[in-house]
Amino acid sequence: MEKANYFATAAKENWISFVSFLMFLLAWELVCYFEVIGPYQLVPPSEVIVGFFEKLSDVNPDGALLQRHALASLALALTGFVAAVVIGVPLGLFMGWYPKVNLLVRPLFDAIRPIPPIAWIPIAILWLGIGMVAKAFIIFLAAFVPCVINSYTGIRLTNPVLIRVAEIYGASNFETFRKIGVPSAIPMVFTGMKLSLNAAWTTLVAAELLAASEGLGFMIQQGRRLARPDIIIVGMLAIGFLGALMSWVLTQVEARFASSRRLS
Repeated sequence: MEKANYFATAAKENWISFVSFLMFLLAWELVCYFEVIGPYQLVPPSEVIVGFFEKLSDVNPDGALLQRHALASLALALTGFVAAVVIGVPLGLFMGWYPKVNLLVRPLFDAIRPIPPIAWIPIAILWLGIGMVAKAFIIFLAAFVPCVINSYTGIRLTNPVLIRVAEIYGASNFETFRKIGVPSAIPMVFTGMKLSLNAAWTTLVAAELLAASEGLGFMIQQGRRLARPDIIIVGMLAIGFLGALMSWVLTQVEARFASSRRLS
């Protein structure tokens, strides 16, 4: 009985969400039909759908297919994100566990942390030019901070009783760090990775302002220059879809990791 009620409630909630989404699309279509907003500022969803399928087979107006733009942005976002995870997670863990590392790194990190990633664009051009490395550097900076903060917080929340037990049994500080501190920090580490992933995709459009010739951010900018709101919206939806897909993949990895830890 309870199971039937659960499925009935879930179906009702899904139906309400579906109807509200349809109402939003209808309102959007009517706003454009009656030209409440001009056609060079907003196009109806029907034209966005047409524009989406056109971009799958037509390189106009920005010189590349949607698939190529998506792959370029995916490669860029992943490069910056992976670099942030590889550097930021260990750094945060070491800062949280070893006081001397924290004293050494914390002042510089606190100085860098409030600076918006976009503010680094001019200096990234001076240091790295206008290629992919400079773009990935901007995304790295956006994704780096959440990785460090959450890894640091996660290992600082390690149960002191477990640490004391490990010390009693003669475990070294590094063994305690590796076998108790790091595993206890894993949930917060994954939370930081999810926040970093969101930050990477949020910064993508700004990073692709650096003399790009492809990428979803470049496509959106070209749509703005050519007064093509359909291209802009298609690019925005593609970024949202890829970001959600990567977030889902990361959630599945976290679930598998948690399951393997329980079994072990």
